[in-house]
Amino acid sequence: MNIANAGPPFSNLRGRRPAQIKPAPAAVTAAVTRGVARWLEDMGFASLMEFKLGNGRRADVVGLNAAGTILMVEVKSTPEDFRGDAKWLEYVPYCDGFSFAVPPHFPWQILPADCGVVIADAHTAAVVREAPRHPLHAARRKALTLRFALSAGQRLASVIDPRI
Repeated sequence: MNIANAGPPFSNLRGRRPAQIKPAPAAVTAAVTRGVARWLEDMGFASLMEFKLGNGRRADVVGLNAAGTILMVEVKSTPEDFRGDAKWLEYVPYCDGFSFAVPPHFPWQILPADCGVVIADAHTAAVVREAPRHPLHAARRKALTLRFALSAGQRLASVIDPRI
């Protein structure tokens, strides 16, 4: 099919070369989030997306492993997304290690040096810079682990019985 002569939904692409077509930031975020979740699983972590913390913030991805280690990953799809959001500083006290996850085209060198960096797509992820480790206090670890378990159980229950 020639998209230059096609009707909707391709009509807005007339005259544009494929290199000019960029995925929407929301699609990039979803792909990076998926890759991060797969990476965490490969490392032996269970993960939850949009995990609510005790301070009311929501972390993009949180991983918990059998040793009780809690990793947090903040997904950024564009440099503007990173520059416009300083909330990530409020996530660091709630994890043993904090990283940013970005797509392959992101200029990851602009990210803070005291955070980990993960490059991800929809299928996998790779660590570019390890997250510095700062062990949580035992009481906060217990509270987060319980919150993680409760949230995971509630999410599973809603899949099994969505209470339409």
